[in-house]
Amino acid sequence: MSIASRRFPDTHSGPRARLSLDGTWDFQLEGQTSTTIAVPAPWQAHFPDLRAAAGVATYSRAVAVPKEWRDRQVIVHFGAVNYFAEVSVNGRALGSHEGGYLPFEFVIPGDLLKDELRLEVKVTLPSADAQAFPDFPFDEIPHGKQSWYGMLGGIWQSVWLECRCEAHITHQAIRADLAMGEVIIDVELASPFTGALTITLLDRNGKIASTVELALNGEMHASAALSVAKVEAWSLDDPALYRAVLELSEQGVVRDSIEENFGFRTFEAKDGKFFLNGQPFYMRGALDQDYYPEGICTPPSTEFLEDQARKSKELGLNLLRCHIKVPDPRYYDVADRFGLLVWTEIPNIQTFTEKSAKRLLDTMEGILRRDGNHPSIVIWTIINEDWGTRLVESADQRSWLENAYHWLKEKDPTRLVVDNSACIPNFHVVSDIDDYHYYASVPEMAREWADWVSAFAGRPGWSYSPNGDAKRRGDEPLVVSEFGVWGLPHPEKLKRDDKEPFWFINGLEWDSDGATYPHGVEQRFRTYQFDKIFPSFHSFIKDTQWHQFNALKFEIEEMRRHASIQGYVITELTDLHWEANGLMDMQRNTRAYHNRFHEINTDVVIVPRMQHYAVWAGDAGSIELEISTGGTTLPPTELHYSVNGANAGKIAIPALNATSVHHLPVLSLPFTVDMAGKQISIQFTLTADDSEIARNSLDVSVYGRRSKPTISVFSAEPEIAQYLSALGYDVADADRADVRVASSLNQADIDAMEHGAHYVSLADAATLPFGNLRNDQPNWNYPTGGDRGQSMPQMRVTERNGTIWKGNWVTGFSWLKRSGAFERLPGGPLTDLSFVGVNPNRVITGFRPIHFDGLVHAGTMVGWIHKPCATIAERRVGAGRIVATTFGLMREPAGTDPVAATLLDCIIETAATR
Repeated sequence: MSIASRRFPDTHSGPRARLSLDGTWDFQLEGQTSTTIAVPAPWQAHFPDLRAAAGVATYSRAVAVPKEWRDRQVIVHFGAVNYFAEVSVNGRALGSHEGGYLPFEFVIPGDLLKDELRLEVKVTLPSADAQAFPDFPFDEIPHGKQSWYGMLGGIWQSVWLECRCEAHITHQAIRADLAMGEVIIDVELASPFTGALTITLLDRNGKIASTVELALNGEMHASAALSVAKVEAWSLDDPALYRAVLELSEQGVVRDSIEENFGFRTFEAKDGKFFLNGQPFYMRGALDQDYYPEGICTPPSTEFLEDQARKSKELGLNLLRCHIKVPDPRYYDVADRFGLLVWTEIPNIQTFTEKSAKRLLDTMEGILRRDGNHPSIVIWTIINEDWGTRLVESADQRSWLENAYHWLKEKDPTRLVVDNSACIPNFHVVSDIDDYHYYASVPEMAREWADWVSAFAGRPGWSYSPNGDAKRRGDEPLVVSEFGVWGLPHPEKLKRDDKEPFWFINGLEWDSDGATYPHGVEQRFRTYQFDKIFPSFHSFIKDTQWHQFNALKFEIEEMRRHASIQGYVITELTDLHWEANGLMDMQRNTRAYHNRFHEINTDVVIVPRMQHYAVWAGDAGSIELEISTGGTTLPPTELHYSVNGANAGKIAIPALNATSVHHLPVLSLPFTVDMAGKQISIQFTLTADDSEIARNSLDVSVYGRRSKPTISVFSAEPEIAQYLSALGYDVADADRADVRVASSLNQADIDAMEHGAHYVSLADAATLPFGNLRNDQPNWNYPTGGDRGQSMPQMRVTERNGTIWKGNWVTGFSWLKRSGAFERLPGGPLTDLSFVGVNPNRVITGFRPIHFDGLVHAGTMVGWIHKPCATIAERRVGAGRIVATTFGLMREPAGTDPVAATLLDCIIETAATR
């Protein structure tokens, strides 16, 4: 694997000279054979047989200290080692450090500098066995997603030697006041120093913006105030960075020097809104779990991070939520330079104890010390989704969280603090942001998503503690801080040396009915005959990515309809192993929609909505239109709209305030007869003075007008018979009907099928007490089990709710084969928003892979092509046949929804086939 670029180049002279120790080290995990390892990166990244290994490992290497350093203080610096490190040189202990995410260093005694050194680091990565690791069991240490994606042990950030003056600068806290142009710098020294402390501020062009010299007389602390004229603010579009250069000198000789970037910016929450540098700000974020293809938590290079930031900006993102992880410092350096805001979170624990709670706050204090000067960081989170705490049940832990919030606000009043980034069933206690997580697949859960968003936009009581201890102000900005859907990456793009990533065999351990297991995905595609439905595996992968785009488009648009919601965070920036909901894959390959995503993920958004995304040819369709301004104040504009590229009209829009939603008159567009059987694209462009401000589109499925059916039908159920009659069917007696239609079956129906009757089962709503299409149970005379125990016609029916087929975490991909009678349905093979009114609440199982070629006409699969099932399927029963469906085809008056009416026609025609 490639080794991360060194953070600093080697320097052998100057106030602080550095020598990188990145590279090859000797390595041995207890109980394993001694070998070598590349530093930095966790040992799990190097050795397949140690992917899940905790325990105690020893790193060692020879170190040659330059002769010119030997009369100065020499230290060994570690960027981060997970979890407990004990460092020695030539067998002499230098010290130990607990904590897996933050830097530490030790002084090498002067008497050892004369010889070649042997540096040894003993690293303990605890497991959850509290008897084996009583001082820090895994559940009681900050660990983040290691409990999901595997342990991370060892030296995972850069190591270097450094020589310096004993009285050196250990820390500098920089506070930049944008309004006043003032900079306050608090400086800490390692030991008392007498001499001069010079602080120089350089602007982005390297010119001196301000300088001051302080006389020190044995002090270890100093504070300086500087003033900058004509301040350049750090912003998203123009991230102006200043550099503070601090020097300690004696009689004109520089003894120590250190440099740090900073920026002038403000970030506030007030009146339910965000403000960046005093201007309205709409949050368009993505969750970033900060994992990498080979190094796991160690980025391969600064260039890799820069490419990721560049692509993030191309996607329209203005914030990354670095998820329960303390990243490599270069992560923030890049964000500072590229103008990306960062929302940082403390890595979670699993079990709340006095010690683990202290570790959380100690970690946060270390983050502040290491990263507090970065202008890109604007938000801190203490707890994510109640992980490691029990807020619902424990008043003591709610009290602790409230105290932690106030502690952090006192430590850092310049940033916003989230106490607990909440999801069902947990909540906030006191927070600067009222954020919540919710996941829904679209189109299957489109209406559920819209209902939830509408409820959240009303500032519901359920986002804060119901126990009388909530400190809700009522003006916290509302943010949907997690939501998302899947779109599969192409496996070929993830391979290196023609080999799958190591994590392709992971995922079975996750509670997902196996849906999160990538290995064999292409074979499953063929096994389940999906190559008869999609033109190729490649086209299927591409379709899933566009499916992801359309789902995210709908979900973002729905949030943008509510002015009270001030932002969102998409899950997630990149895939993480089997979790394929990224806007990019693990290698940072872009999705098929990369160049279009900014159209919906932008400040000003055009929101088009229809009650039905399908119309009859010859009818007019009504489109509701809204303009959501985000952080932009708009002058008078014009909204131009076209149909399949042909100009269709424009609407004048007055000037609009930022963070507002403007409702336009309902737009009525005709859909002509020649559009039948097609998906028509309506394009919208918002312009001012001929300059484009925003664009969006809407796909509408146009269905050909139905002819009067020639197939006669029968139903013993009056509701079904009346519905079919309203659709124009000849409702006949059972004996002369071509097709019999029922919501459930009994033995008499089975007997009729065996003697040649053709049936349709509308199994979307009827009570099915036996988990199949039957409302009765045969008198079995043998033990039931397997298919033998399924009564005819051997179709099981399962509610989606409460199962992996629901799609509220691992996305399901629902499809309908456009062949035979179903060929006249526009779109596909994956279903889209036109199916919202008929989405099945149940699925049909009991089919073997071979059956998906001929017997299954529509269905769904979950995640990496797992748990395939049917939503339209047929079977032969004796001389007859049955076609069953769980699509909801009778939810609206007959003929109202073209999809429902046409789909029912196709099912009846399929059943009638002899």
